[in-house]
Amino acid sequence: MPAPYTGGCQCGSVRYVLAAEPVRTVACHCKECQRQSGSAFGMSMIVPEKSLTVTGSTKRFTRIADNGNQNTGVFCPECGVRIYQIPQYIKDVLVLKPGTLDDTSWVRPNYFVWMKSGQGWVPVPEGVKALDGQT
Repeated sequence: MPAPYTGGCQCGSVRYVLAAEPVRTVACHCKECQRQSGSAFGMSMIVPEKSLTVTGSTKRFTRIADNGNQNTGVFCPECGVRIYQIPQYIKDVLVLKPGTLDDTSWVRPNYFVWMKSGQGWVPVPEGVKALDGQT
C-alpha cells in the first residue's frame, strides 16, 4: 500500500498524514519501550521528518536514555496516546508509532532490537534481523 498513510490517537483529537514511505520499522525490546508501550516491545517506524503533517494539539515529554541521548515523545494531551518521538541524536527523521496508523495491515518490522532485554516468549519472525542491542 503506497503513501500517503493516515493515522491518529484513540480519541481523534490528533490526526496525521504520512506522505512518504518509512525508512525502516523496528520492534524494540528495550526496557524503556516495554514501559512506554505497556507490552513486551514497542514498535517504531523511522520516517522522514518533513513527510509527517500533524493536526491537533500535542504535548511533549523528554527523557534521557541510558547513553545520554534525548528522546522526546509527542502525544495526545486528551487520551495520552504517543504519536511519534523526536530522536535528538538523528537529524531529519521522526519515529512514528505505527500502531497509530489507521491501517496497520501492511506494517512489518525489519529488525527486532535490544533482544538482550526482550521477553523470551516473543519469537523472532522469519526474515526479521534480531540484534542484541541497537546495532
